[in-house]
Amino acid sequence: MVIGREVVTAYGQRINILAIDSEGTLVVLELKRDTTPREVVAQLLDYGYWIRDIKSDEIAKTFIEYQERYHESVTPIAIDEAMRNKFGDVPDEFNTSHQLIIVTKELDPVTERIVSYLTEEYKVENVRIVSFQVFQDEDHQYLTRVWMNEPDVPSVEPKVGRGQWNSEFYVSFGEGLHRSWNDAKRYGFISAGGGEWYVRTLRTLQPGNRVWVNVPKTGYVGVGQVTAPAVRHEDFKVWQNGTLTPFRELELEAPNVLDEEHEEYFVAINWTKTVGLQTAVSELGFFGNQHTVARPRSPRWDFTVDRLKSLWQVD
Repeated sequence: MVIGREVVTAYGQRINILAIDSEGTLVVLELKRDTTPREVVAQLLDYGYWIRDIKSDEIAKTFIEYQERYHESVTPIAIDEAMRNKFGDVPDEFNTSHQLIIVTKELDPVTERIVSYLTEEYKVENVRIVSFQVFQDEDHQYLTRVWMNEPDVPSVEPKVGRGQWNSEFYVSFGEGLHRSWNDAKRYGFISAGGGEWYVRTLRTLQPGNRVWVNVPKTGYVGVGQVTAPAVRHEDFKVWQNGTLTPFRELELEAPNVLDEEHEEYFVAINWTKTVGLQTAVSELGFFGNQHTVARPRSPRWDFTVDRLKSLWQVD
């Protein structure tokens, strides 16, 4: 699925076409026009250096800009909605790997040798070449495709067999200048901000939902039940000594939590179990996700929830 054209990298270069497959793998397509074989391969590797580190919000923004620029008659939709429409599902994570593909009219020997050397000597398996040719037979045209080192293509059919969702919500809580886990524990909330990508999934939470909270690169720190839907910080209130107190009047550790430009949103939580960052639980095989809120259906999520229930003695 194409998500960008003439995408400008952080180094001022332009990727001809950027796509994504059903597994969340980013695919760079570079059209070999008037560049030498050495130039096009070097250019592609430079794109790979940039593409490997781009985050989910950048991918989402790129897709919105692509729709606005090249599909003006269509109201832009979110990338996860588009992937669900296209593939029948949305991967748990985006950009866990990437592919770099040279698109050319014919396979020239110099480019083939360079790519073969990278593959054979350095095990670089994500650089590939594909050529297209058009043939005319009276009133019929035929398009042929020839791959050098053809990739494994994920199925575009809707996925089945991933299991049923266990009704437990995953939450990613980014500890930092705009939110503090100590504040969240003390006052009973989870939060997100910094753009629609982060906030949109937070709004899906409703009273009664149970959430398991993970601090990225630290571990799982709490489980609790949602008591109120997401609101902006100026509308968020918590009970203190029997009084409903505006959030802005509380003693807070996060220095920039009330930053107007960041626009933090809050969901009230009744905690069942919390632990400090120093005793966060992180084990091999645990589920992780880039979305603020997710409804995972992978076996890893079932394993994670069952393990945390056992460790924290939660039903």
